[in-house]
Amino acid sequence: MVLFERDNEIYRDRDALREDYQPEELVGRDEELQTYQAALQPVINGEQPNNIFLYGKTGVGKTAATKYLLAHLREDAAQYDDIDLTVIFLNCDGLTSSYQIATRLVNDLRSEANQISTTGYPLASVYEMLWEDLDACGGTVLVVLDEIDHVNDDSILYQLPRARANDDLQEAKIGLIGISNDFSFRDDLSPKVKSSLCEQEIHFPAYNAENLRAILEQRGEVAFHDDVLSDEVIPLCAAYGAKDAGDARQSIDLLMKAGDLARDEETDTVTEEHVRRGRRALERGRIKEGINGLTEHGHLVLYALLTLDLEGEAPVRSRDVRPRYTRFAELANRDPLVPRRMRDHLSELAMLGIVSVTERNEGRRGGTYREYALDMDVELILSAMVETVELVGVHDSIAPYVDAEDDDAAPTLQDFSNV
Repeated sequence: MVLFERDNEIYRDRDALREDYQPEELVGRDEELQTYQAALQPVINGEQPNNIFLYGKTGVGKTAATKYLLAHLREDAAQYDDIDLTVIFLNCDGLTSSYQIATRLVNDLRSEANQISTTGYPLASVYEMLWEDLDACGGTVLVVLDEIDHVNDDSILYQLPRARANDDLQEAKIGLIGISNDFSFRDDLSPKVKSSLCEQEIHFPAYNAENLRAILEQRGEVAFHDDVLSDEVIPLCAAYGAKDAGDARQSIDLLMKAGDLARDEETDTVTEEHVRRGRRALERGRIKEGINGLTEHGHLVLYALLTLDLEGEAPVRSRDVRPRYTRFAELANRDPLVPRRMRDHLSELAMLGIVSVTERNEGRRGGTYREYALDMDVELILSAMVETVELVGVHDSIAPYVDAEDDDAAPTLQDFSNV
């Protein structure tokens, strides 16, 4: 009895919608690619490479553009006998210190038989090994640190760009490419690091609906059979993506989810209804996953912002979120975090796409600041915050969304008159 048979009615190549798929051409980023290509040109000229810093929200093409251009750079550099190019790509998710990054770089440069332990060495000794291995490699070395904002100290971000100027390297010419989803990361860098790491800055703005439509059409031609997608599918996926912070990854995931629903139902076409149902399913899963991954204080910050938003106070500055967050922390019998750590949680919420952030500039007198607002459905957020609501209590603003009759353990209303 055959349980599994191939189903190719909808998809021609579903993998073209996966995150690791590299298209032959990158669409929707002409201006950024031109700037990025110019910043990489010194490599082909045999010159000291620039240090490049890319920033922008998740899903706006920073990593895709880097992989696309570096693949072409490797290929083009191979035509020149006097260029020896090495590229080391390192994702910093899970790496929080300069020590961890330095040891990973050493091991990436070494054979499996000559790896070093990730603990037990003084940082200065690891740097010495790194300089020796880089010089042994020689030529031009580009080090890409994706999600660089995960690094809590900036030692490595100072040492790498200045290694040659500090006479740590004689043979190798090193360039650092930092990629960050966090707009505030560069603002928190020390001046000496910022001057070297951010030698060339490239901002990747959110995609608009036209950009996203071009990306989806490119992927759709590869992924789906002809005439499978109804006319409204790609425009609708692009419109949702533009609304959801201009995230190409979310738009592509939505197109794949719609295709999967159509395949599961054994229909001949992917329709607008598949897109709408797919969006609800993905949004629910994304919110729950993002919120579940927050710390307890992250939940308290989100709860404070949620109640302010429902009261019509948003967009709101972090200083105005703090009193309510502090009160919620006290109700939960927790010590409130200092203002900077609370702002870190707001930045994390923005990076996850749960909260939107707007930069404001009031000039010399008012200065620059950020305002925050919710960017997700209230009921979906509350469904992932049941434990926090039980711990703190039901604020008056969310009472209409809490059905106490269906929940014997529903929390009672607390006294929120002071927040």
